[in-house]
Amino acid sequence: MKVLVTGGAGYVGARLVPHLLEHGHKVDVLDKLVFGDGALAPCRDRVGLEVKDIRRTSREDFEGYDAVVHLAGISNDPTAEYNPEANLSINRDGTAHVAKAARDAGVPRFVFASSCSIYYTLDPDDTVRDEDYPVEPKAPYSLSKHLAEKALLDLASDGFSPVCLRKGTIYGQSGRMRYDLVANTFTKDAFARRMLTIHAGGRMWRPILNMADAVEAYRLAVEAPAEKVHGKVINVLSENTRILDLARKVRGQLEGHSGIKLDLNVQEVGAVRSYNVEGARSRDLLGFEPKSKLASEVSAMWDILESGVEYADPIFYNIRWLELLCEMRDRIAKMGGDPL
Repeated sequence: MKVLVTGGAGYVGARLVPHLLEHGHKVDVLDKLVFGDGALAPCRDRVGLEVKDIRRTSREDFEGYDAVVHLAGISNDPTAEYNPEANLSINRDGTAHVAKAARDAGVPRFVFASSCSIYYTLDPDDTVRDEDYPVEPKAPYSLSKHLAEKALLDLASDGFSPVCLRKGTIYGQSGRMRYDLVANTFTKDAFARRMLTIHAGGRMWRPILNMADAVEAYRLAVEAPAEKVHGKVINVLSENTRILDLARKVRGQLEGHSGIKLDLNVQEVGAVRSYNVEGARSRDLLGFEPKSKLASEVSAMWDILESGVEYADPIFYNIRWLELLCEMRDRIAKMGGDPL
């Protein structure tokens, strides 16, 4: 199949693009390159790259593709809350714009990167939420993803099959690395401070998703028969876990891997956003079976940290990078639009 991945130079795209190539698909990337194109270096000679804002795309950008995987967008709570208007413009309106263009271009399959954070509650409980569970997200990020789902599913037609993957919190190594995701943060803090800090007592439930499982789920959604996934919302996760239990698992794996003693710093203060979700639909419709283990990705992240990566660089943290870019934009504008 010929597949276009928006946001293909990002955290997930850096692993998804080569995964699709390995399975025989022809892949192109459309990306604004907010984080640069370095993540595509290992496969750059095998993919086409269009540098463009998703909100500036047209039908011509999507002609000839069998599927679009739409990863591009604001991708966590802090960046969404930094500029809620831009968040809606990109995540809701941008998704609708891209989907309409793809539909008009005759693309039959559109896979959208949604989020299990749509289910969040501020009062942790053991309720397991499936795709039919009523949701009313209020946080800017979760709300924008929910509104994008609605806009996308309204476009479903005989020749256009959208599918929304509500993913758990992804973790794992990537060519466009992020250390602002919970298991990644635990690993980085363990390396940097020999301590894992857990907020709000770690009572929160969280569906987590191994990066290797995530890219496999996307591939399955691209390849699935239309009658199975047309207009469907599908939860995708490797497992549900409480944050305190996740911290203990990460610590145990890293202590065994590195031989270093690590401490847990459990604090009672902090935000409590909790969600515990059901993953049966991904098995039934996609044939998705999570196979990858926490141990492999956590150990790989530790080894990269040991190699000397500058883990404090703002580029590894979405909100810090966005703030830096906006500050530089404003400074350059005051300098007359040219730094030199």
